[in-house]
Amino acid sequence: MRVIIALSLLILIGCSDQPSTSHLNTTREFEIQKVIAEFEHQLAKDVEEDDIASISAAIVIDGKVVWSNAFGMADIENKINADTSTIYRISSMSKTFTAFLMMQLIEEGYFKLEDTVENYFPEIQQLIGYSDSTKITFKHLASHTSGLFVEPELKDANAGPIAEWEDKLLLAIPATSFQYKLGEKYSYCNIGYGILGLAISRAANKPFMELVQEKIFDPLKMNNSFFIVPDGDTMRLATGYDGGPMGEIKTEIPKKEHKGRGYKVPNGGIYSTSNDLGKFLIANMEFSDEPILSRENCELMQEIWTPKVDGWRNKYGLGYNIINHKGLMVCSHGGNNLGYSSMFMFEKNKKIGVIILRNYAWGMTWQVMRSWMLIKKLSEMDDLEKTAQHTD
Repeated sequence: MRVIIALSLLILIGCSDQPSTSHLNTTREFEIQKVIAEFEHQLAKDVEEDDIASISAAIVIDGKVVWSNAFGMADIENKINADTSTIYRISSMSKTFTAFLMMQLIEEGYFKLEDTVENYFPEIQQLIGYSDSTKITFKHLASHTSGLFVEPELKDANAGPIAEWEDKLLLAIPATSFQYKLGEKYSYCNIGYGILGLAISRAANKPFMELVQEKIFDPLKMNNSFFIVPDGDTMRLATGYDGGPMGEIKTEIPKKEHKGRGYKVPNGGIYSTSNDLGKFLIANMEFSDEPILSRENCELMQEIWTPKVDGWRNKYGLGYNIINHKGLMVCSHGGNNLGYSSMFMFEKNKKIGVIILRNYAWGMTWQVMRSWMLIKKLSEMDDLEKTAQHTD
């Protein structure tokens, strides 16, 4: 892949007919290549030191996946190396897909962001403490400001077949109560995104997973993304290794959870590859000849919708954590469940993004910081180019 990047850069440089710009491109592109090579080396080193399983990653710049690679073993027992076609569970990163789908349906006129959810999904009124003062809107659910506890008080809420996720959610709602006042503060809420997924499905009168396939996976040609990995693709599914470098490694529960995690479909049910997620990242960064969501609504998702807080933590848009820090406006979402962890992050103004997928729970790669530092370094390259252009 690095050879392809290098050749592409040389072609770009050779085709330029403006000497100063050519020199500028030469400097910038090779500096970018150097930053990417350092990132690649660090991930490979992390995987080697952890000595557990694998990492797959991709980098997006200016609407293109410019680099992707994988390191380590997707399946230790069967001695299968990971590559960029290896499929990983992306866990809570699925929430961004649910929020994106919500905005698509709003754009198509099915409902409005400020609409009360009970108008489309009356079962929400079974929440413990629900009243006229707690009429939750789509915006509340998508921004984690509904005030609900993160999980329901229901035994085995996160267990059960995927085909029965809606039934499990309906059982979970009467076992869910409010922790905070509606709209009072940001409070991460898994059950809230489960409710959001079923509510938008009811509004569109079509099953949730079918909507994601039809409106996101298919138009973006995300052919390696699934809620249920087909039998013909299970050999590409990375085995989940629960544990870390200094703990016991287990595979039984991650393997069992492939059959279903109860109600956790809109909030954690997607499987994908680093390259497929690059396509979704590009759609979120508004780079597409045929956009599946308008620029206006992409930008609406990337606004901060949570109440004002000090510092840069606990800021959330619609399906993104948002960090506004040291001149960077970064949108991201991670995911963690037994045997898998994931992260995507992009700088909304500079159009630089990264995806990191791992089939073990924790290790040397702190995915948030690795992603942040890569984006910071690549953004500095962008700033240098603009400064040089202004000087020219």
